[in-house]
Amino acid sequence: LKVVVPTPLRSYTGRREVEASGETLAALLVDLDRQFPGIRFRVIDEQERPRPHIRFFVNGEQAFRLSQPLQPTDAVQIVQALSGG
Repeated sequence: LKVVVPTPLRSYTGRREVEASGETLAALLVDLDRQFPGIRFRVIDEQERPRPHIRFFVNGEQAFRLSQPLQPTDAVQIVQALSGG
C-alpha cells in the first residue's frame, strides 16, 4: 500500500510517500511503526483512537474506523490538521 505522510511526520519517514502493508488501517499503522518507530503514537492515542488532529483517507475517502479494510492497491493518506491562532 502507498501511504502519503504529512509534513510534520516526515521526520520519522524521511520522505513524503512510503510503502506499508496491512489488511486494516490499524494493521497498516502497526507496520508503519515497525518501519518507522514512534510514528504510530503520533497518530493514535493511548485509547487506540486517532488523535483529534489526525484524519485518514483511503483512495480519497475519509476513513473513520481503524478497522477499515484495505486492499493492496489502496492509497492511504494521513492528514494532520493545523491548529493555532
